[in-house]
Amino acid sequence: MTDVTATGTLLRRRAPRLAALALAATTLVAGYAGGRATVSAGTGAMTAAAPVVADRARVPGPLTSYSGVVDAVAPAVVTVRTEHDVEVSPAMWPMMGGRGVQRQRGLGSGVIVRADGFILTNNHVIDGAERIRVDASDGRSWPARLVGADPASDLAVLRVDERDLPVVPYGDSARTKVGDVVLAFGNPLGVGQTVTMGIVSAKGRATGVGDGSYEDFLQTDAAINQGNSGGALVDLDGRLVGINAQILSTSGGNIGLGFAIPSEMARAVADQLITSGVVRRSKLGIVVQPMTPELADTLGVAEARGAVVAEVEPGGPAARAGLRQGDQLIAIDGRPVIDANQVRNQIAGTRPGTGVAIEIRRNGRSETVSVTLAERQD
Repeated sequence: MTDVTATGTLLRRRAPRLAALALAATTLVAGYAGGRATVSAGTGAMTAAAPVVADRARVPGPLTSYSGVVDAVAPAVVTVRTEHDVEVSPAMWPMMGGRGVQRQRGLGSGVIVRADGFILTNNHVIDGAERIRVDASDGRSWPARLVGADPASDLAVLRVDERDLPVVPYGDSARTKVGDVVLAFGNPLGVGQTVTMGIVSAKGRATGVGDGSYEDFLQTDAAINQGNSGGALVDLDGRLVGINAQILSTSGGNIGLGFAIPSEMARAVADQLITSGVVRRSKLGIVVQPMTPELADTLGVAEARGAVVAEVEPGGPAARAGLRQGDQLIAIDGRPVIDANQVRNQIAGTRPGTGVAIEIRRNGRSETVSVTLAERQD
């Protein structure tokens, strides 16, 4: 069936985003699409002077409560409320009191990442919004303006005119391990700020059904629901390791399959949005495919690991550096290649014009190729 957002706009088969909870006439619905479960969906200045609340998050002694982490993080997690007006067909005017415009509202979450008012959230939380308001857990509320949005990563940055705000400091999602305990913060279904606990269930996930072109999700079984989008996923030191973004569900509710944008990606995107309002990404100029055991056998490769160059863009960075179809990608700047999705994310997250060292295997021999990345034009 076709999913319906809070704005009443019919979507193609894509993720019903977590945040778009309808507070007016329409309802966000989740279900099956084609028989499969649907998914509900700068610089170092990011740490500007701020009361870093997470410094007091860890509770000494045996862990019997997560209250210390909650006390540290909760003040820096906010509710994001959006509004926009939609035209109503004349046939509906009698039911709308004769008005031709209906006000639609949406609800999501956000994380204060700088004390001078910068808030990180999901792009789908604020997409199409004409008015945005941010509510803090202490009862304060501010109008917010959009600093910049990046649909490709499903991230956006807002700003409020306030100073000395509490922040959630960034953690290192690259060091997060499967099995680590995490806490998810947000405002699910408009019930108010809520915290849930779970573990990191997997890393490097790509759901493939949302609008985001760059996916490298942390998967978690911490309960998140519609309205949690843009909220914080933190470790037990109260540090941000992810931005809650999607759930996989057969019903639209939580079944223990949640996905968060890793802080490594979120911070890089937020820094660029704050600095310039746009995100610049790099490209290699190749199409890659997974190295399967069958492909490894066909190519005479001993180990089915990394990825394989399927196509090379004529005149692109890879072609100029001598990469060829059939080359096996082993590592990029020393980071082992896991799959094609990781290659794309790593290259895209590197500044255009940067030189990278790519270890390849060709005709049974290993060699390293230096490539200067070009800017990707979407």
